[in-house]
Amino acid sequence: QVQLVESGGGLVQPGGSLRLSCAASGIIFSDSTMGWYRQAPGKQREWVALISRGGRTNYASSVEGRFTISRDNAKNTVYLQMDSLKPEDTAVYYCSAARGAQAYWGQGTQVTVSS
Repeated sequence: QVQLVESGGGLVQPGGSLRLSCAASGIIFSDSTMGWYRQAPGKQREWVALISRGGRTNYASSVEGRFTISRDNAKNTVYLQMDSLKPEDTAVYYCSAARGAQAYWGQGTQVTVSS
């Protein structure tokens, strides 16, 4: 059974930082492309960042230069370091794993950026 468990969300002031973690089990983590997505209230889920099996990264233009995705294959964990947070980053953040035609999602963690 595949499980993706996100953690690290919370309330932070504008300009602050948070680090999200996603612990994976039941998948061949090192052979999976890992990603982060987010969904704000009343909006569709949007892609935030991806990291390939080989460690290549891609970012949405809205977070480029502020967010950093990384992975630790020994811990089956993917991270999202979020710096210079803005109120518009407020959303539920979801971890994803993809390998071949299979894709999996976590349950999400809430990030709220507010003063």
